[in-house]
Amino acid sequence: MMIQIEGGLSVKAAMLAGSRQIEAVYLDEARHDKDAHFIVRKAQEKDIPVILKSRSWIDAHAQGRTHGGLIAQVQPRRFQQLSDVMTENPYVFVVEGVEDPFNLGYIMRSLYSAGASGLLLPKRSWEKVESTILKSSAGASEYLNVIMSEDLPGDIAALKKQGLKAYAAMRRDAIAYWDASYAGPCLIAIGGEMRGLSSKVLAQMDQNIYIPYANDFRAALNAAGAAAAIAFEGFRQRNA
Repeated sequence: MMIQIEGGLSVKAAMLAGSRQIEAVYLDEARHDKDAHFIVRKAQEKDIPVILKSRSWIDAHAQGRTHGGLIAQVQPRRFQQLSDVMTENPYVFVVEGVEDPFNLGYIMRSLYSAGASGLLLPKRSWEKVESTILKSSAGASEYLNVIMSEDLPGDIAALKKQGLKAYAAMRRDAIAYWDASYAGPCLIAIGGEMRGLSSKVLAQMDQNIYIPYANDFRAALNAAGAAAAIAFEGFRQRNA
């Protein structure tokens, strides 16, 4: 299945990360800026065809309006294996129940920025919305180790056997998220707003954590907001 991605951030990330095959790049023939020259040079290094087109042609073939005169035809992303997240000090996230590609992209952007070793997702096809995920993540989705898990509880159990402590973003019987220790090997599971984490995933957790609020607001943060807060607390602890 061929996928179209659009915009400089998306095309550059796909080209540099090496997580997918790029079939062709279509560039506005009037673009002569630094980014355009960089993409052309990298494409030549990787033997990727760069086809110059008029802006009107690109406008007609683009799916959105923020392409900046740059689109590319690419193959679906190649995902990593569970062993790829086992870095020297693993910092792994599990996200379950997030259906919106924009939210998933925002989560990936935060996790990659905060130094996550990888992200486990329940296996499903995201091919039709990969372009949206890539753009909303500002390219981070290409660089982050992503594992499509066919057995999320089993993979979590396997990681725990290798010494990772498992935390769940869940208010019941929880401690404040800043009181948990993320300095060592750990795994943090975050659920979507509608369904949350499944009972089988929760059964694998060692400790629940929650994000305290400054007031009595009762609505939970969405998964993207929770992921950002927790991921950067982990970054703070791991770099203290």
